[in-house]
Amino acid sequence: MMSTQPARGMRDFLPEDVRRRDYVVGIIREVYDRYGFEPLETPAAENIDTLLGKYGEEGNKLVFKILKRGEHEASGQADLALRYDLTVPFARVVAEYQATLPRIFKRYQIQPVWRAERPARGRFREFYQCDIDAIGSTSVLVEVELLAAASEVLTRLGFKDFVVKLNDRRLLTALLTTAGVPAAGHTEALTALDKLDKIGVEGVMKEFESRGIDAHSTARCMEFFTGGGKEEGVLDRLQRFLGGAEMVETMTTIMSMAQSTPAAGHVRIDPSLARGLSYYTGAIMEITVPDLPGSLGGGGRYDNLIGMFLGREVPACGFSLGLERILVAMHERGMFPPEVNQSFVDVVVAAIDENAQAAAIEAATDLRKAERLRVDLYPDVVTKMDKIFKYVDQRRAKFIAILGSNEVTAGTVTVRNVAAKTKETIPRDQAAAFIKRSLTD
Repeated sequence: MMSTQPARGMRDFLPEDVRRRDYVVGIIREVYDRYGFEPLETPAAENIDTLLGKYGEEGNKLVFKILKRGEHEASGQADLALRYDLTVPFARVVAEYQATLPRIFKRYQIQPVWRAERPARGRFREFYQCDIDAIGSTSVLVEVELLAAASEVLTRLGFKDFVVKLNDRRLLTALLTTAGVPAAGHTEALTALDKLDKIGVEGVMKEFESRGIDAHSTARCMEFFTGGGKEEGVLDRLQRFLGGAEMVETMTTIMSMAQSTPAAGHVRIDPSLARGLSYYTGAIMEITVPDLPGSLGGGGRYDNLIGMFLGREVPACGFSLGLERILVAMHERGMFPPEVNQSFVDVVVAAIDENAQAAAIEAATDLRKAERLRVDLYPDVVTKMDKIFKYVDQRRAKFIAILGSNEVTAGTVTVRNVAAKTKETIPRDQAAAFIKRSLTD
């Protein structure tokens, strides 16, 4: 028998799943709108050349390629790919519509992306990203605004213990250089460092060795990231290794300015944060919570990416919230409001004979229009009341509006209050107001 399960790493979304997702997305949209970001959407498939070479060694392996159609399928050649993230497609859009977009442009985008990685708790092959990006300015106010917006979303959703990790790719480059890692090995070193929280110091050291980085440079790097046995703050450690580096001042400024925003109290400098994507050029950010592996979101400055499409540099910075990770954390913590977790309607309209079916449709229409009630029309003729009671219980309806030949003739409807176990026959044109009043009593 054919399997009915979705493809590995993909999921079906049942009604309660969709309600939870819509609840979270609704808050994200509301916050991003208030911060002045404009909505944008791009196609699910991009030309493969648009995506490859933008995500680094690990990212390129995870791009879902689409084989050429027709006679080319057997060759295994691909000319399209499913989008890996929303940032690279956004960079393409900026290059394509440069003449019509304002110099400083802020957008948000909430769409699914696909990655051919191994599924795990909170990690899927198809998942939604919720991106905000701003182009046209090198000011650190951009980073501060992105952190503020993302932090406000999480606060509105009920998260209190999230941490915003902050680092700078230029700082990582300076650290590697100071440790003696040759420039040609920086990309591979960053790929290994990005796994520090997953595989630990020993794991990173083994990766450095396998990538040809010498023992002295490895030891110097690990001395910094482990503190070298010294009791000192992260900024003091950075100053000891690098001196008065500009990027240290930039991060300090971002942290200071964030104190007057919803990100206050959440931002921490983390020099081990690498963010595996190769297009980052400056500040990088990541949000974590204690009981969920991985992150709830991340981003950073990518001043060179748009230039790969446009031929000239355009300053840009972005942040992406991982919707699936947020949903997993909220579900496990019981953070959804009760009304989001439950399916219900205000009233079920039912006909108890065929002559009343047309009137039932009219009554349902009137109820929906008059008081904007959530109304479900039971499609079958009710011959046994226990069937409609069972259906009403499944829908968690608060009222049943019943019509039969007598009600049609008299222009009335019998309204049952499910919780109170009472019923009242009233004129049809008064039913909506009666039910609305009863709901608010």
